[in-house]
Amino acid sequence: MEIVCPSCGERDALEGEQHDGSIAMSCGACHHRWERDLTKRCRTCGSLDIQTVPLAIIEKGRGTQLSVVGTRPIDLCSICDAARLRAYHDRRPNPLMPDDLPTVDPNS
Repeated sequence: MEIVCPSCGERDALEGEQHDGSIAMSCGACHHRWERDLTKRCRTCGSLDIQTVPLAIIEKGRGTQLSVVGTRPIDLCSICDAARLRAYHDRRPNPLMPDDLPTVDPNS
C-alpha cells in the first residue's frame, strides 16, 4: 500500500508516529497533518471482516518433492476470499497452500 499526502500528493517526504490504532502523519512538502487509521480492511470491498491466516512457503526438495519450509501471515477478506478461507479452515491446523507451486523444469 502506497501512502500519499491527501493534500498535495507527496509520496517521499512523509513522516509518521504510531499511536494506539493510528499513525499521526505529516507531510514535509506542504506541512499537512492527518491521522492514518491502522484498522485492517479489504482493498477490494472495504470490509472490516479480515482474518489473518498462515500461508505456506514451499520449496522444491529432491526430484519432484515439495516441502513446506515456513509460513508467513496473510490477511484474507471473509467476503472476497471466502473460498480460500474455506480451504484453510478445512485443512486447519495446516497452513494455506500458495496458488503457485514450484515445479520441475522439464528442460533440466
